[in-house]
Amino acid sequence: MSQFMINMLFVGGSFILYIGIAYWARAGSTKEFYVAGGGVHPIANGMATAADWMSAASFISMAGIIAATGYASSAYLMGWTGGYVILAMLLAPYLRKFGKFTVPDFIGERFYSRGARLMAVLCLILASVTYVIGQMTGAGVAFSRFLEVSSEAGIWIAAAIVFLYAVFGGMKGITYTQVAQYVVLIVAYTIPAVFISLQLTNNPIPMFGMFGTHAESGAPLLQKLSEVLVELGFRDYAADVPSHLNMVLFTLSLMVGTAGLPHVIIRFFTVPKVADARWSAGWALVFIALLYLTAPAVASMARLNLLTTVYPDAAAQVVDKAEYDQILGNSIKYENRPEWVKTWEGTGLIKFEDKNNDGQIQFYDDTNTTFATEAESRGWAGNELTVNNDILVLANPEIANLPSWVIGLIAAGGIAAALSTAAGLLLAISAAISHDLIKKTINPNITEKGEMLAARISMAAAIVFATWLGLNPPGFAAQVVALAFGIAGASIFPALMMGIFSKKMNDKGAIAGMAAGLGCTLLYIFTYLGWFFVASTAMLPNTPEHWIMGVSPLSFGAIGAVINFVVAYAVCSVTAPTPQYIQDLVESVRSPKGAGAAIDH
Repeated sequence: MSQFMINMLFVGGSFILYIGIAYWARAGSTKEFYVAGGGVHPIANGMATAADWMSAASFISMAGIIAATGYASSAYLMGWTGGYVILAMLLAPYLRKFGKFTVPDFIGERFYSRGARLMAVLCLILASVTYVIGQMTGAGVAFSRFLEVSSEAGIWIAAAIVFLYAVFGGMKGITYTQVAQYVVLIVAYTIPAVFISLQLTNNPIPMFGMFGTHAESGAPLLQKLSEVLVELGFRDYAADVPSHLNMVLFTLSLMVGTAGLPHVIIRFFTVPKVADARWSAGWALVFIALLYLTAPAVASMARLNLLTTVYPDAAAQVVDKAEYDQILGNSIKYENRPEWVKTWEGTGLIKFEDKNNDGQIQFYDDTNTTFATEAESRGWAGNELTVNNDILVLANPEIANLPSWVIGLIAAGGIAAALSTAAGLLLAISAAISHDLIKKTINPNITEKGEMLAARISMAAAIVFATWLGLNPPGFAAQVVALAFGIAGASIFPALMMGIFSKKMNDKGAIAGMAAGLGCTLLYIFTYLGWFFVASTAMLPNTPEHWIMGVSPLSFGAIGAVINFVVAYAVCSVTAPTPQYIQDLVESVRSPKGAGAAIDH
């Protein structure tokens, strides 16, 4: 059976499963559409939360980023995981006890203001729409490779699948679909990792294999990887970062952005009790850890496999530098490139240019000026192989010559990761429009049937818009995701924290804080990346010497959050105090006893 047919069986089978579950669990009321009826078991909700959380960025991109930059990208692991801990410990139980359907609903009621609700809707839609672009694009990449269609066609297929199970199933359908998607994606991620770890280190546990001995050379795996990288002009895999300030700020930005992401927060409204929200958070951490502990191992092994594919002799034990000069001069000929390279070349995500016309592939860091003399002495005229980092996880089974069924499995896993998060984001957008904008602001007398219709129409419109943005992205995926986390961290997260832990924070302070945090973050990012990511409109070059106090645009979310807090408290101190009934409400939310179902006040 051909690889294409195997891929079709795995991916097609998973689609049939998702759509079947969505039909079985289809929503029949607004409560089922928004919060799955409020009766989801904590373990099931933990799995669904993990699937919702581990997007295409986690499944496809994170290991690729770590593979490319090594220790420097550990901020992604620390930021995303740390942010989830903040969400689970400081936000989820209290929001569940408050008993609202959505994040803007909490902000609107807590700050007793239509303006606060509308500001929260704006922030939620901006954060969710920009984040969903990456998910649709990631699904398109996976489809383009494994179903052998164009990336544009892949995005449309992804949109159709999400439409079928999200629009009709709502949160109830999405929840149980995401349970299935978690099982698919975690099996798809770990099985290839186990195979590759066994191949390279004879250890079946990837996280232990990463710190184990490379079987072919007899050296520690990470030492072998760093050794080969340095000989090719790349940074040492374990090298320190050039700016500790940026790493700290970037980690904090990811943390507060994570804690403010509405599509994850809404998951904690689906369980019966506050205690169940805490248990859901704990189970989700367990399920997330299975992938996050494996990702660094997958990254390091994928990078070593890629390097030794181009330089096959580099995998053996090397005694001295003279031997390395000979090994690196004996790179693979382009005509002898492996089948997986030919396959990915067809997607445009791997490109080769023979700059010195020797018929061999030279793969090294030609941007490293201190390495230029060494490269010239070897007869190299520039890096000839361009590899998109996002393909490493998807290509790993092919690079390691694993069985065809493993390739089909990881195809289904990559697509499941992208679709699960896309569905959660689209539901958050739909709920904000139908519940908070239409029912709570424009037409309070709308019937439940009318609200359900509005929710489905708004979700369908969001899917079409997200698909168009995926086809015409406003920037690179990393830029778009950074903006999404920046928006959520600088606007939504501080409002939630102050709403729960500050009885004195009033409506005007909250609105001013959200506006200031959002505005400053957008202004800073657009200054260096261009307005709406149109590069020609950038006001300053995106280089360290032009950053204000050396702060990268990707790291500004944490500063935006601080601005939000400062402005909010400053405005609060000079405006009317919070009504007593709101202060009593906040006190009751912080009390550990009692919580009803999610309600629609």
